[in-house]
Amino acid sequence: MPGYSVETVTHRIGADDYHIRSLLNLRQFWDHDGRAERAGISSASWPLFGVVWPAGIALAQEMSRLAIDGKSILEVGCGIGLSSLVLRRRGANITASDYHPLAEEFLFYNAELNGLAPIKFLNAPWAGPNPELGRFDLIIGSDILYERDHPALLAGFLACHAKTSARVVMTDPGRMYCGKFSAKMSAQGYTRTERRMHLAGAKSPLPRGRVMTFARSHL
Repeated sequence: MPGYSVETVTHRIGADDYHIRSLLNLRQFWDHDGRAERAGISSASWPLFGVVWPAGIALAQEMSRLAIDGKSILEVGCGIGLSSLVLRRRGANITASDYHPLAEEFLFYNAELNGLAPIKFLNAPWAGPNPELGRFDLIIGSDILYERDHPALLAGFLACHAKTSARVVMTDPGRMYCGKFSAKMSAQGYTRTERRMHLAGAKSPLPRGRVMTFARSHL
């Protein structure tokens, strides 16, 4: 990809290998046409979409075994989209979304690299209306609560795009905003379950990573 240093890494998810092109490192800040700046993405956060994070691997592992039959599924803040690739290989009805201007290009390339059909993608900022997106049975995301305003923005987005009976599955490395997000989800009628885990590369001996499942059967 002109202007960026990239690498291709193989990740073992479930019983399958996924070859993923990602940014070589987090020192890739070139926003040559200003699209990221116009989307409100700072230079410091520009490259965050373009690597596979430990919580993203954990979510992909969850998606390799979760029951998906008959479910419409949305990945929010998909970044590189590893979980969407896993779900596509399983035959899921999956839509990926992000607001980074390069997420779709990386997702398309990685689907092709793994011999998969293209994955439906929509640019979907949390703060604005997304009338083309619709509503989903299952919404997933990994490590997307890393800024102060994310709990409120994400909860508002989910209120617009989750069906009345829905599940939300998120993986997180133990960030401080999970409690605030959980409170907002509770106010929407969801119940929460959580499982702690060690994430790849974690330095703490404690299992600070978590898989959070929010379920709502009716309002």
